[in-house]
Amino acid sequence: MADLDALRTRWSRALEGARGPGGGPDPAPYADNLLARWQEPQRHYHTLTHLTAVLDHVDVLAEHAADPDVVRLAAWFHDAVYLPDRSENEERSAHLAERALPEAGVPDDRTAEVARLVRLTVTHDPADDDRDGQVLCDADLAILAASPSVYAAYTAAVREEYHFVPGDAFREGRSAILRQLLALPRLFRTPYGRAKWEATARYNLRSELEMLSPPADPTA
Repeated sequence: MADLDALRTRWSRALEGARGPGGGPDPAPYADNLLARWQEPQRHYHTLTHLTAVLDHVDVLAEHAADPDVVRLAAWFHDAVYLPDRSENEERSAHLAERALPEAGVPDDRTAEVARLVRLTVTHDPADDDRDGQVLCDADLAILAASPSVYAAYTAAVREEYHFVPGDAFREGRSAILRQLLALPRLFRTPYGRAKWEATARYNLRSELEMLSPPADPTA
């Protein structure tokens, strides 16, 4: 179970860091709204556990970020709107940030940066000089480098979120995503991610792709 009080504290610290001098309204209602979103019943992977993991990985990678608190806020918002059968989740999540953060006292330039980072999670393809984008994308993809048991639980949870997709169609779509990831020259863009996660993530992706592939026809 996620520690809700600990998450509220982490939200407050990130918000206060992004707001800077002058402060703003009570952070608690904003935290509670986001926590409620992350606990919606259609979620099986994109849950508070995922949010906590992404925040933990941002902390690990913080030295590589230009503005770590902005990246932390982007982590909070990056899947705040999540409906598995919709394709515009990232855009709607970015709009939510654009509405909520100015009201919470975050300056316009930092609000715009949070929204940009949220939209970047559509492609996970930050530019070479985009330090904040690299940190958020690496933190979001770090699950790919998990231990075998954690990776298996991740793939099972993703399948549960897409329970409405027939088996053959899911295997085809998931396999295409895995091939796209494996075709990238680099999965991770930060020095830490490349050193610590790249090899394991590629092993996990190849293993999952092999499991999804239909067995060879011995009569062929």
